[in-house]
Amino acid sequence: MAGRDAQAITLIMKMNTLSSTSLLKDAAAVTLAAGDLEAIFLPTYGMLAASLRHRGEEILGRVEDLENAARKGSTAGIPFLHPWANRLAGYKYRVAERDVTLDPFSPLLHFDENGLPIHGVPWPLLRWDVIEARKDRVAARFDWSRGDLLAVFPFRHRLELTASLASDALTLETTLTANGDGPVPVSFGFHPYLRLPELSRADWRLQVPPMQRLVLDGKGIPTGGDEPFGGLDTSLGELDLDDGFELLDEHAVLSLTGAGRRIAVEWIEGYRYAQVYAPKNKKYVAIEPMTAPTNALASGQGLRLVKRGD
Repeated sequence: MAGRDAQAITLIMKMNTLSSTSLLKDAAAVTLAAGDLEAIFLPTYGMLAASLRHRGEEILGRVEDLENAARKGSTAGIPFLHPWANRLAGYKYRVAERDVTLDPFSPLLHFDENGLPIHGVPWPLLRWDVIEARKDRVAARFDWSRGDLLAVFPFRHRLELTASLASDALTLETTLTANGDGPVPVSFGFHPYLRLPELSRADWRLQVPPMQRLVLDGKGIPTGGDEPFGGLDTSLGELDLDDGFELLDEHAVLSLTGAGRRIAVEWIEGYRYAQVYAPKNKKYVAIEPMTAPTNALASGQGLRLVKRGD
């Protein structure tokens, strides 16, 4: 590209100039380094990937004001979205023979522009415990057992998230263990905000493989139908995307290319759905791996249950 070698950076998902902010200076912040990559994770703030730099340049979006994002409960960087990714259709859901009614005034919930609960419990409210830390690897654990959390999602379980950094890839591996008295629905996901520095958004090239596009209603909730999608390989230009997909194969790669870089999000195992969010007036693209489609806790569509002890 213009005489420069393309540098590939891959965010691998298995079942990316920051202003000064006190969150990045938090004593519990963990910095990983490998080759040309450096990442910062915040275990006490939801295990948020708050920075991913390639050769000193930030390739994550919405990380300029993490303190404000934390106050609002907004997503930024690479947040882990749990117990559901994307939004629910309302304040009630029934799953695994349990009826749940969410409190619209709960401080544990965040809402979209239509007043729908979105992205589960906000990342600033989930304090993870580090169980391993090395120069290029960090692992943390979270026990979903507090009463206020069980009011939102009444299924006891343990989460472990391991982030491993190589010279050309950040790998995120998540384990959910059902340690309560029944099965646990799996509906979590990640929301990587990606950006290409030194290049206009209109010139970013988005590559998306063929998948099944989920038919959404006016509020972004799947209707239950789907349609063939032949894929994309195009400059963003004036594209304005917020689409949900079901993968045709468990392994998929979606990528963003330009200015000598290719940032790819690679699905390895356990994720069968994706959301692509590319608002035309923002300098980021979110390529989101999801274990279940939007609103799966209510619809049951594509929802898996982890049996007790598994």
